[in-house]
Amino acid sequence: MVFKIKDIDQTQAPLLDHLIELRTRLVRCVLALAVAFAVCFYFADEIFAILVRPLAGAFPDGADARLIYTKLYEAFFVEIKVALFAAFFVTFPIIANQLWAFVAPGLYAKEKKAFLPFLLMTPVLFIAGASLAYFIVMPTAFRWFLGFQGEVAGLSQEALPAMGDYLDLVMRFILAFGISFLLPVLMLLLNRAGLVSREQFAKSRRFVIVGIFIVAAIVTPPDVVSQLILAIPMMGLYEGSLLLMRKAKEGEGEGEEAKAEALPAPAPVAPAESGEAPSTPPAS
Repeated sequence: MVFKIKDIDQTQAPLLDHLIELRTRLVRCVLALAVAFAVCFYFADEIFAILVRPLAGAFPDGADARLIYTKLYEAFFVEIKVALFAAFFVTFPIIANQLWAFVAPGLYAKEKKAFLPFLLMTPVLFIAGASLAYFIVMPTAFRWFLGFQGEVAGLSQEALPAMGDYLDLVMRFILAFGISFLLPVLMLLLNRAGLVSREQFAKSRRFVIVGIFIVAAIVTPPDVVSQLILAIPMMGLYEGSLLLMRKAKEGEGEGEEAKAEALPAPAPVAPAESGEAPSTPPAS
């Protein structure tokens, strides 16, 4: 048996080209993230001040509001986390563009048209969820947490949040609400791929609602208000996704009917010509 190395090289060449392109695009993403991290680290104090505003506004008027750190290196690592967190948000369009540029050549035009709207919806929905967490959920939750200050059995009970713990809580809020708001993207992708139909989503409504409340209870702090603020919009997004699926299905049905009406009617088939006269049945 003779092995042809040339044929093996030819089959491996396309894979090698894809790996080289993938490496190039990953390097671009890492470089963009590094540059954004350097810039965000320079403005880490200003960015952290923006993240602290919900807590500062939640303290009662005249209260001695402050953040502490109990480890000597905690403040430095907080600035690093803030810079990484902000750098990821800044470079997300670049990362998404590189991902699209790598995947798009392998898609047909119809697949590109189907996938591109989901790529554009992702940052919009994530920002909507993060904005809900920043402007509504965090101030409400922080006011509730600070309401436990006061006298307990003759002892003073005072809130002294640590910088690292507070930043972890804020990142948890923003990521939890931002990722949860991507539920329509996941549902529409599964429906467009043919994995889950709209009827199956509709039949599973009760289980989905229970799952939404379980997720809201896990990713939010243990207070009912935060859980409801996350669960109610998620249920609205779920129902909105079902509505979009129905509209898309109706649009496809109308498009197929229009195509069927536009097709020309089949021409009548002419009788075959022959030299012989058609035979007549004998008279009875």
